[in-house]
Amino acid sequence: MSVPPSPPGGEEPAPRAKFTFPSALTVLVVVTLAVWLLAFLVPSGAYDRDDKGAPVQGSYHRVPGDQSLTDRLDDLFLAPVNGLYGVRDPESGRVGPDLTGELYGSAGVFLFVLAIGAFITVVFATGALDRGIGRLAHRLRERGALLIAGVMVVFSLLGTVEGFAEETLGFYGLVVPLMLALGYDRMTAVGVIIPGAGIGVLCSTVNPFATGVASSAADVPLGDGIVLRGVMWLVLTGVTVAYVLRYARRVRKDPGRSLSGFLPGDRERAGAGRADAEVPPLTRLHRTVLVVVALVFAFMIFAVVPWAGALTGDADAAPYAFELGWSFPRLAALFLCAAVLVGLVARMGEQELSATVVRGAADFVTPALVIVLARGVTAIMNNARVTDTVLHSIEGVVEDTSSAVFAVAVFLVNLPLAFLIPSTSGHATLAMPILAPLADFAGVPRSVVVTAWTAASGWMNLWVPTTAVTIGGVALAKVGYDAYLRFLWPLLVLLAVLVCGFVALGAVVT
Repeated sequence: MSVPPSPPGGEEPAPRAKFTFPSALTVLVVVTLAVWLLAFLVPSGAYDRDDKGAPVQGSYHRVPGDQSLTDRLDDLFLAPVNGLYGVRDPESGRVGPDLTGELYGSAGVFLFVLAIGAFITVVFATGALDRGIGRLAHRLRERGALLIAGVMVVFSLLGTVEGFAEETLGFYGLVVPLMLALGYDRMTAVGVIIPGAGIGVLCSTVNPFATGVASSAADVPLGDGIVLRGVMWLVLTGVTVAYVLRYARRVRKDPGRSLSGFLPGDRERAGAGRADAEVPPLTRLHRTVLVVVALVFAFMIFAVVPWAGALTGDADAAPYAFELGWSFPRLAALFLCAAVLVGLVARMGEQELSATVVRGAADFVTPALVIVLARGVTAIMNNARVTDTVLHSIEGVVEDTSSAVFAVAVFLVNLPLAFLIPSTSGHATLAMPILAPLADFAGVPRSVVVTAWTAASGWMNLWVPTTAVTIGGVALAKVGYDAYLRFLWPLLVLLAVLVCGFVALGAVVT
């Protein structure tokens, strides 16, 4: 047998470098550059707006590009800054850090993630959460599937009723260790949270921020189409739960089939699920800390739910007296105060508590920055004034088609729009006044257009890297974005087929 010649000097050839998928931050930088370059090719345009700010159909017109190369370079340069605390000027519509108007950036979400990191780190420092998760995993070691299904159904219910999405970022610190203790992997935890809540948002039945805004823009009652959306929610939630359970069982049986792999220490946590594992008892201090944690998360859910809109189905319903209507700034303050409270309950010293809070916030800087970069992409699109041009390009696509084809076309044309406009309320406000009147010409109820739009927005937000829920979630779970896409794509295909079937059937039957 011949032996290949050795390289000069007798040195072994260097091993070929293995390709590694870029981090979430790198992905967002690439997306930012791509969108910025595409804005040079897409002409600027605008619709005339009515008194409510909605675009008037047929009023699209080109507008002169008022941005010089210096302006565009400045937008690119300031994209992360605008993503954090950019302000939108009400007259020009431009976003910039030195303008006056409404906050456009994600400063609230950014601080919320850091506060969550501080709170979770302080809780783990007490040992209560580790021990509590271990005992829970031991008790549910034969019923892990029931736990997964139950959490997903609750998240999906919250998603379909009130748009439970960004709020899920606060649950990774609880769900990831629990799934690991039950013998699953980090991807199982991501599957429980992102598709769990996302499928509810996709099938928003009375979600005031999605279906409510879209129905109002389409000039139809929120209750129109609720039967179709309700059936969709039942079927698609069942399919999604079954998909995650199938993956979870496969990984638990054969950890080598995990798509996310395991970090150091992950496999050791699975010992809490063995029948013969020694489970330390919970002390009174541990129980007190766990009660505080449960109350904090329960209060968070209570504080953010728009109860009047969720219970009445009217997005404009006057809030009940007990509603708090909290947003991310107050939630950030809540978790910072809760971190201090847990530290006091656990009798941490001032030095230890301060150091733990800082360390926890530092650990969550990466997902917080990912959220900021994602928002910066939309700021570039806004300042380049190309969104209305994209909307105008789809007007001719959905006209002169059969009712079933029209409904499916509305779903399909809204997919790229959901990428460009991750905000469901912003997407609905811009797109529905254009798409809904087109339904009249196709003989399709406007409520079907609302359902198709909601499904398209929810489907895209399950995976696109410009949404804080997705890219921030995989970062919090320490799962590669490429691995998450490999996990999700079969489910995405199945959901797309089912949604097309539902909206086509709804267009024909109704």
